[in-house]
Amino acid sequence: MLINPDSFPPALTPSKQGADWWLPRHEEKLTLKDSMKSVDLVFLGDSITQAWETKGATVWEAFYRPLNALNLGFNGDRTEHVLWRIEHGAVDDIQPKLLLLSIGTNNTGHRQDTAEETALGIQKILSLLQQKLPYTSILLLAIFPRSAKPTQRMRRLNNDINHIIQSYADNAKIFYLDINPIFLDQKGKLTRDIMEDFLHPNTDQYPIIAKALEPHVKTLMKTGYCHHSDRHKPR
Repeated sequence: MLINPDSFPPALTPSKQGADWWLPRHEEKLTLKDSMKSVDLVFLGDSITQAWETKGATVWEAFYRPLNALNLGFNGDRTEHVLWRIEHGAVDDIQPKLLLLSIGTNNTGHRQDTAEETALGIQKILSLLQQKLPYTSILLLAIFPRSAKPTQRMRRLNNDINHIIQSYADNAKIFYLDINPIFLDQKGKLTRDIMEDFLHPNTDQYPIIAKALEPHVKTLMKTGYCHHSDRHKPR
């Protein structure tokens, strides 16, 4: 990587979002987490993840609620916001079998952080998750495509981030999955039929996403990183 992590770029510096709803949602998620008998699957990310509660709600009920899943997606989150949430209890006192991480496109869109900075933010998230969740497999998703054409700046930036973060997979605890081809046509273009704003998947894409994730979720939840006796939340 080309930057010095000691310079503390924003992507690496844990911080809260300024939106009024953000901290109350964090507190609500802590309460929900603590109320669940078992949390076996966690989705951690930004608005694309939060939208499993709206656009993808029917799919969530069918695919993920039976798996004791917890949605920790927050609209607008960048890497630094996820770091803050993890540092402030987001995954404390649980040991899920699997966590899906999808983050970074808001680093691209809001500040156009360099690929190296965003990748370092994701790397720091993975490191912190491994400390907090030593018996949890992590499925790191490639950042979804954005912008209509493959030549546009934000598409190229997300691709550059993905090129770096795929190397974080050790295929023992951290796994990398790129489902991006499901969104693109043969020329690599993204259409409004898939993402109306060229960023957020449309409602009808959530069943397609779930289908693409399903074999990986099923396998990793079955095999897991370690079927440890202390995996479940202590009482």
